[in-house]
Amino acid sequence: MSDCAFCEIVAGRGAADVIHADEQTVAFLDRRPLFKGHVLVVPREHVPTLPDLPAAQLGALFAVVRRIATVMPDAFGAHGSFIAINNVVSQSVPHLHVHVVPRRRKDGLRGFFWPRQRYADALESSTHAARLRESLALEGP
Repeated sequence: MSDCAFCEIVAGRGAADVIHADEQTVAFLDRRPLFKGHVLVVPREHVPTLPDLPAAQLGALFAVVRRIATVMPDAFGAHGSFIAINNVVSQSVPHLHVHVVPRRRKDGLRGFFWPRQRYADALESSTHAARLRESLALEGP
């Protein structure tokens, strides 16, 4: 879909710090993270919401979500992670995406008032992406 920012990233035409890509999914850093290291996992196929995703693709999508959630604590010294999907409401890009966010105890995230952060520059963003790529490589498929 030519007017979809995530389809542009999937096609390699949009700027993103990609941390994982396979035949069915792409994962990249959120440009406005809740906390640094916040990842979005998307299906390559343009589908607007989770109910639109073919059932046969659920396993591939959530296998990547699980892998990233597994390595995230060690990659960032986090205590755990937060996983979320918005369907239509609060969905800033109408392409299904799963948020995987590093969490620490007492990190200030409460309820649904989530202040966003920015990376200082492209180097800080690419450093966070590299940490996750390295952790994913060590963890294996």
